[in-house]
Amino acid sequence: MDDREESLLDSLKAHGYRLTKPRQAVIRALATAVKPMTVADIHAEGRRYCAELGLVTVYRTVEMLLALGQLHIVHLDAERHGYALASPGHVHHLVCSRCRRIIEVTGCTLDGFLDDLAERTGYRITGHRLEIAGICPECRAKFES
Repeated sequence: MDDREESLLDSLKAHGYRLTKPRQAVIRALATAVKPMTVADIHAEGRRYCAELGLVTVYRTVEMLLALGQLHIVHLDAERHGYALASPGHVHHLVCSRCRRIIEVTGCTLDGFLDDLAERTGYRITGHRLEIAGICPECRAKFES
């Protein structure tokens, strides 16, 4: 068990959630992922750790982790989205359009823009997410040569 997985399990336990085998399988699948996973991906990978893992459990665990701020939604294309574990603090995502690899970007400099936007619109802005699409150096090397 790695630190991310252990931290997630500790967080669930601290919030009063039971650590069932199926729930642990979802968390292990997410903790070992190298790119965002769809619910179907999480289900397939999670079944390697718990054969009786059901799709409903995956959906419920994903919703729970989103509500706890432990998971981010990542847009894969116009019709699909996936999930990636959230790092502590405020981060944005740089996502490769080809291989779906994510790089977390820290050091948000949008505060001035958001203050201006709030003033112009009358909104009280409570948060934001930024996802930037591009092609990573590895994919560029493969496809642009």
